[in-house]
Amino acid sequence: MQKTAVLMDGKALAAEVRQALEPRIARVRAALGRPPGLAVVLIGDDPASAVYVRNKERSAQKLGMASQVARLPASASREEALRAIQSLNEDPAIDGIIVQWPFPPQLDELEIFGAVAPEKDVDGFNPATMGRLLAGRPRYVPCTPLGIMTLLRRFEVPLQGAEATVIGRSNIVGKPMALELLRAHATVTWCHSRTRDLAVHARRADVLVVAAGKAGLVTGGMVKPGACVIDVGINQTDQGLVGDVEFESASRVAGWITPVPGGVGPMTVAMLMQNTVLAAERRAGLEPPEAR
Repeated sequence: MQKTAVLMDGKALAAEVRQALEPRIARVRAALGRPPGLAVVLIGDDPASAVYVRNKERSAQKLGMASQVARLPASASREEALRAIQSLNEDPAIDGIIVQWPFPPQLDELEIFGAVAPEKDVDGFNPATMGRLLAGRPRYVPCTPLGIMTLLRRFEVPLQGAEATVIGRSNIVGKPMALELLRAHATVTWCHSRTRDLAVHARRADVLVVAAGKAGLVTGGMVKPGACVIDVGINQTDQGLVGDVEFESASRVAGWITPVPGGVGPMTVAMLMQNTVLAAERRAGLEPPEAR
């Protein structure tokens, strides 16, 4: 009988992460006289972005954190966007700021992300923050790669010396994910839309992270037996939400696999909360648990 992969339940682990944050939030409240504060800048009317922002607001509120959303129209100018970000940079009640991606084409991604104060850059996309990650001394790790690394540790997936393949090279997931795997002493192969013989690189991987944004890109025949498969993709199809990995065939080959939904997504939101609490602890001069 064919053994199926261990399901890496991100929803359950995210609940554990949130529970562990509760005493840290209480310490921040005692030290600062207020809870950690998270602000989201939402530019435009992309329906998926609106859903993501509501999820982030809801998660912060359930934890007793303060949250607010600065909403700008899709026609927002560069000056309007930068002014909204600067106002949050200067707000003493805000510890973390994220600019919901994607945003309208008239705005330069590097400039917008770069306008967020590094000490409040809990999404990790300011070029200065990304530079520290590249140097191996991150201030904040971007939330999706951080959530994936937390899943890998929780399920005790061996990383040191492992062959890891990342499919996708976005600044949001692919690039920081590869750097995090390197920091964990994996040997990393980095693939993208122009990679030749993608299946060859995928089948060699002990850890396969797929973040290409293409439904069913990776099939079971592309997975090394016993490998850990992390599916970052969220694609709306006639069959509902599916990932970049063909789950049914891949789960019969892999040793571990994340579901879609319920895998990486909940962990991304949980890591945003964790990074925001960390930012508040730093502002309060409190030693975070990992530094003890």
